[in-house]
Amino acid sequence: MANGIDLLLVGLAAVAGGMVNALAGGGTLITFPMLTAVGIPAVAANVTNTVALCPGYLGATLAQMDDLRGQKKRLWLVVPAGVVGGIIGGVLLLNTGERMFRALVPFLILLASILLMVQDRLRAWVFSHSGAVAGAVPDVWMVLAVGAAAIYGGYFGAGLSVIVLAVLGLILEDSLTRLNALKQAIALSVNLAAAIFFVFSGQVVWRMALVMAVGALAGGVLGGRLAGRIQPLLLRRIVVTIGILVSVIYWVR
Repeated sequence: MANGIDLLLVGLAAVAGGMVNALAGGGTLITFPMLTAVGIPAVAANVTNTVALCPGYLGATLAQMDDLRGQKKRLWLVVPAGVVGGIIGGVLLLNTGERMFRALVPFLILLASILLMVQDRLRAWVFSHSGAVAGAVPDVWMVLAVGAAAIYGGYFGAGLSVIVLAVLGLILEDSLTRLNALKQAIALSVNLAAAIFFVFSGQVVWRMALVMAVGALAGGVLGGRLAGRIQPLLLRRIVVTIGILVSVIYWVR
């Protein structure tokens, strides 16, 4: 049973995670370790984290609805792929087992940290090469690629946005703003599908999830107001450093 101090710590981590997501991305690298630090088993912590952060993904998607106009065909292709992939990832997570997942955690966190670290370089590379393949790739490959990324997202989630944006940039020729909006819709579909599946798993620590949901929303609002005052690159470097340190701590333990 979570005590008041644990709830406070998790709530503060959720505020920080929501703010980081709004400014630079990578909030899961703060919220997930805090859940395990207060004694939540790794699988239950990941499940709870996914459920709790869904409102943040919904808010981000609604904020970019204007940029989704004219992308109806794409949405009909990638959102179902995100839903199916998210559920598959969730099924894999719940069937991994606590010991195996805890063994994978340091590698998953390290992968997410590296993806966050190279995000700008990867984005620049993707958009410098996207024109060569844009329009030449069948829709089925886009669905399969998004589906594969969604499986990862349903399983762990951190770094999903970077992977999805890279996939979209390689396959589609469009502005970064419109592709980022499409990425938000995909991330929402992945996390929402996994979260709905997790609700019936019995693994959600609901007190933590509710506190985190409120904290993440507050952090997102705070992050939006701080945009322009805090350099996202500096914040991203801090989060990456935290992520690498956390992965080392998990590995040592």
